[in-house]
Amino acid sequence: HTGVIGKIHVQPVADVPFDFKRTNVGRTRDVRYVARTAKEFIAACGDAPFFLMVNYFDPHRPLLDQVKGLPEQPLGPNDIEPFDFLGLDTPKVREEVAGYYNCTTRADVGVGLLLEQLAQAGHEADTLVIFIGDHGPPFTRAKTTCYEAGLRIPFLMRWPGRIKAGLESEALVSTVDILPTVLEAANVEAPEGLAGQSLLDLGAGKSVPWRETLCAEYTSHHEQGYFPRRSIRDARYKLILNLLPDRPNPIKGVDGCAAWQASRNPRYEGTPIRRAFDTYADPPGEELYDLQEDPIEFHNLAGKPEYAAIQQQLRRQLQAWREQTKDPLLDPKALAELTRQHDEAKQKGRQKK
Repeated sequence: HTGVIGKIHVQPVADVPFDFKRTNVGRTRDVRYVARTAKEFIAACGDAPFFLMVNYFDPHRPLLDQVKGLPEQPLGPNDIEPFDFLGLDTPKVREEVAGYYNCTTRADVGVGLLLEQLAQAGHEADTLVIFIGDHGPPFTRAKTTCYEAGLRIPFLMRWPGRIKAGLESEALVSTVDILPTVLEAANVEAPEGLAGQSLLDLGAGKSVPWRETLCAEYTSHHEQGYFPRRSIRDARYKLILNLLPDRPNPIKGVDGCAAWQASRNPRYEGTPIRRAFDTYADPPGEELYDLQEDPIEFHNLAGKPEYAAIQQQLRRQLQAWREQTKDPLLDPKALAELTRQHDEAKQKGRQKK
């Protein structure tokens, strides 16, 4: 028995049928409503095995400090420190970061209520729970990028008796690992050539062979946010390949984020903060970062002779991954055609406005 609460983030929706649908996106900010709806779904399943996908709209812009009395004590701008990957500290940035934390707190309460419903239904011990975010926070240099702030997401698993409680892993895991994990949990054989690996042995604390690099991609947020890039990282270094280095990044303040405008303040001129935002806005073909020494990716090492071997190795590995996954934008003609289509859609959107 399958169910979804909240957003179905693919098209066409008909290609992902569910037995149970409650897809009013805005209502999922009311986390008590989500818990009641989950209770309704679980009860309707009876003794049948079930899969339930719950998509909370929080934390998402607009960053609402309180919904239905949650959180009970919202944080204010003076209660938080701005994100280190921004490097900026202005009243507006603090206000937005505080709002994000309030949204996150509300989502946390919601997950707790969800787990309570699971326990009350007697399914706490026989249910695998996976909690993820779909991208980094909706701030400049995070969401819609291949920087760590855009790619590093919460990834938690819970299954009493199968997943070791309190275990923290440094393994390079990805959302492509979810499907093989769920298939193994359900005793279903995974199709040959499936991307990803099951996380159950890793989650049990076993020593298992694991990937040494992790690749990611971004192509477009919408017609206004088309800026394709690919990335690869190992335990220490990250390479970002920008596929349109002759163009500026069209996304400055993602989802209305105030950080880009704040970075234009004269006080940041000549600082690593300004240089990082300038690189974000108009990046070269490749960016290379030492994530051990520079986890917020402020210092681009690409092109420096002492890092040439590392850059070349990561470039080769990224190329191999793109070939293995049949990245259509390896074909210059395909890249040019997709770019033309986005440019056309963007122009039509402006005319419509």
